[in-house]
Amino acid sequence: MDYPGNLFVVSAPSGAGKSSLVKALMELDARVQPSVSHTTRAPRGQEKHGREYFFASEQEFDAMVAGNAFVEWANVHGRRYGTSRRAIEERVTVGADVVLEIDFQGALQIKQTFVNAVLIFILPPSWDELRARLERRGEDAPDVIDLRLRNAALEMEQACKFDFVIINEVFERALFDLKTIVHAQRLKYAAQRRARAETFASLNIP
Repeated sequence: MDYPGNLFVVSAPSGAGKSSLVKALMELDARVQPSVSHTTRAPRGQEKHGREYFFASEQEFDAMVAGNAFVEWANVHGRRYGTSRRAIEERVTVGADVVLEIDFQGALQIKQTFVNAVLIFILPPSWDELRARLERRGEDAPDVIDLRLRNAALEMEQACKFDFVIINEVFERALFDLKTIVHAQRLKYAAQRRARAETFASLNIP
């Protein structure tokens, strides 16, 4: 279906800086709204239910899968993550621009349902820097970091399937790149036609 809003899907290996970039984007652009995913993992640090994620039990997640409530869901690092179909549709239908932070599996699934979705992949500048960022977070044991790095190799192979790629070497530059993608998408003919249908009709533009 065609919606007046835009859907941006951001993926990256752990430690590439996806969450920090998306947070900064939303602070700068009030038109961009988050879509809060469901997950079976436990909260980290200051995370709160309903803000960063909806934290669900395995049984609750199973029930949502059975009820076809997710537009996508996947296993990531041994935990399940899912995106509510209804949550996205309600926002883009009224013209909101929605941003999703999900893994590449989910991003590719989203594209099958929302064909106008814009897929953005965030890359680290190097393997050494990716490891350093994971270690600086101080959230994971060494064996978990090793697992994340192994998974990163598989994840980054999927970057070729995305519409845009940002290399997060300097945060400010990467944020500028992300803002540019969002703004440019809003100016594409199809996006303008969806968002400003009345203007196009008044100008007799089909």
